[in-house]
Amino acid sequence: MRYMMIVKSTPETENGAMPSPEELKAMGDYNEELVKSGVLLAGEGLHPSSEGFRTEIATGGGRSVVDGPFTEAKELIAGFWLLQVRSREEAVEWAKRCPEPVEVRRVFEAEDFEMSEEEAEREANLRAQVREAGGIA
Repeated sequence: MRYMMIVKSTPETENGAMPSPEELKAMGDYNEELVKSGVLLAGEGLHPSSEGFRTEIATGGGRSVVDGPFTEAKELIAGFWLLQVRSREEAVEWAKRCPEPVEVRRVFEAEDFEMSEEEAEREANLRAQVREAGGIA
């Protein structure tokens, strides 16, 4: 099972504030625990929304691009960890040890979807290509 632990933005992170040395150490220690246990697939901090953009479906079906910043910092993501664990309970235990408050969401797996045999094979091939390229699939 894969779970994403999401760190929500704050007004401070949206204004570009970086973690304090103490916060960086706590996150580094936590990351080290995740790596040593073999559950960490990925984990990253994100720049403020002022450096990002969104795409929207425009009238007529095209796409438009809207540059940040975006309002409602509490709805934005400041960072994440992606974990591979054996159970929801294990994900809960890791979340409780996290130095930041997190929202935790289970990641869909290909087998969670009702796919034709052809689509399932296509999905499996795409995931294999991603892994061969060094990505997470």
